[in-house]
Amino acid sequence: MRVLGISAFYHDSAAALVEDGEIVAAAQEERFTRKKFDARYPRNAIAYCLAEAGVGLDAVDRVAFYDKPFLKFERLLETYVSLAPRGFASFRMALPLWLREKLFQKPLLAGELKREEPGFDWENRLVFSEHHLSHAASAFYPSPFERAAVLTLDGVGEWATTAVAIGDGRQLAIHKEIHFPHSLGLLYSAFTYHTGFRVNSGEYKLMGLAPYGTPRFVKTIRDHLIDLKPDGSFRLNLDYFDYCTGLTMTNARFDALFGGKPRQPDELLESRHMDMAASVQAVLEEAVLRLTADVARETECRNLCLAGGVALNCVANGKVLAEGRFDNIWIQPAAGDAGGALGAALAAFHLQGEGERIVPERLDAMKGSYLGPGFDQTEIERRLTAAGARFTPLAEEQLLNTVAGALADGQAVGWFQGRMEFGPRALGNRSILADPRNPATQKTLNLKVKYRESFRPFAPSVLREHAPEWFDLAVDSPYMLFVTGVAEQHRKTMTEAEQSLFGIDKLNVVRSSVPAVTHVDYSARVQTVHRETNPLYHALLSRFHAKTGCPILVNTSFNIRSEPIVCSPEDAFRCFMGCEIDMLVVGNAVLRKEDQDPALRVDYRDSFDRD
Repeated sequence: MRVLGISAFYHDSAAALVEDGEIVAAAQEERFTRKKFDARYPRNAIAYCLAEAGVGLDAVDRVAFYDKPFLKFERLLETYVSLAPRGFASFRMALPLWLREKLFQKPLLAGELKREEPGFDWENRLVFSEHHLSHAASAFYPSPFERAAVLTLDGVGEWATTAVAIGDGRQLAIHKEIHFPHSLGLLYSAFTYHTGFRVNSGEYKLMGLAPYGTPRFVKTIRDHLIDLKPDGSFRLNLDYFDYCTGLTMTNARFDALFGGKPRQPDELLESRHMDMAASVQAVLEEAVLRLTADVARETECRNLCLAGGVALNCVANGKVLAEGRFDNIWIQPAAGDAGGALGAALAAFHLQGEGERIVPERLDAMKGSYLGPGFDQTEIERRLTAAGARFTPLAEEQLLNTVAGALADGQAVGWFQGRMEFGPRALGNRSILADPRNPATQKTLNLKVKYRESFRPFAPSVLREHAPEWFDLAVDSPYMLFVTGVAEQHRKTMTEAEQSLFGIDKLNVVRSSVPAVTHVDYSARVQTVHRETNPLYHALLSRFHAKTGCPILVNTSFNIRSEPIVCSPEDAFRCFMGCEIDMLVVGNAVLRKEDQDPALRVDYRDSFDRD
């Protein structure tokens, strides 16, 4: 049985293809269109998935959409009616879009499918999942667990914002939910908005900003914004929010409570913004810990799966892991709405079909999340030549020595290999790599390569077999979804003067022997690299380890600010020519900046979106 999953029309459109329960391909539309967070029908992602399987749409048994539009419209309508006349301006703006497009998604999807395959029987093959069921399916079915509790948390689906499910073999059922407008995701997004970052994309920036601040607003949040119960259930005080009926996330009462209006993207970050980030992060962690404690008590499951946008908060995930209520935790690497496409396909296969679920014995069924397009060497060289690139092909042994040497010499390297990752994290196939031992690496990468805020931390890729020597981590973390501490033996003691520094001034303090991946609170967002899922990246790390004694590389996504992660060799070359990466490696082709035609230089900096 072959199932195509689709998520679209809100943000992060994607497609995924499942054959007899095996995940064949998955990709986000933005990677092909180069429009970040592209919400349109994922025509290119669908075409890729079908091409990867070598089939046409006529060979697909079922197409599964990741949520139910009518239930979303019901929520929208009931919210406006219950709060009328407030919110009329927002309702007037939203209604035409719903009536023109979003409400009638079944005929819209049918039309798109028939355009691809005129004879496609959409009436019998097109099915709709529920939003949080899609999230839960994306987390449970690829996990290595026969039985598990599943917790999904996000902004909002149809009605649910938080859901608890239990998966057992092929079966998966949601047991309880918390409904809109009460949402941990929307609470966090309100602070994202107020501190000047973009909702639905800037939440990870808020998480990265939190360690620079002091959580002095925790009591304010608990007293005024959220009623958090011992079991993790909660209610928000809507007097301080505007997302139900307005055009913004927060209102004047929220501004007064925190002593200022929302920051504009081009305004400097103040200590107040850092303290707000630290405070809402602390409240989120407390809520998630209470929820997971209650899930463990009620379900008596020793395995936990997580999905939904809030599951990308790897700091909170690290706290859940450290608390030890579960023997094993597995998080869907594409935990946001893009992963809903995969979840819809898996739910349709397992819950509506007759297929057997095969639980993987090692790691999981995501194949390292390397589910996107790949290119053979002939195709790479053809595309690079057409783009005007000058390159030298190297045999693998020479390639590894060359790249490891360049990294050890302090160069930043664009590393483009194999199949593209599915989800927001680059995991060693569409990555920019650097030496974590260099104290200048973080600032250099942020300001000269990524062209982004200097406070943003970078993640370490570490050989799995050496991870416990460098980090407080005894489990696999292949998807960069746990934050943990740098091991004590690699930390550097701070002087009194360094300890007294405040805010962004903390950034320049060398805290460990790998300062480029050590955040200001001695934490790191760790990716463990496994030979089974990425042998070439594992070999590069091993070669760097042999040369330097360090089994770690800085790994950040191969893109610059406001652009999606690169998908094709041409994308990689353009990004290389638009930033200060020293070397680019695409397959076995090595490109050095000094060898390139200066006329092909790209200047990105004047075209950034404000985010």
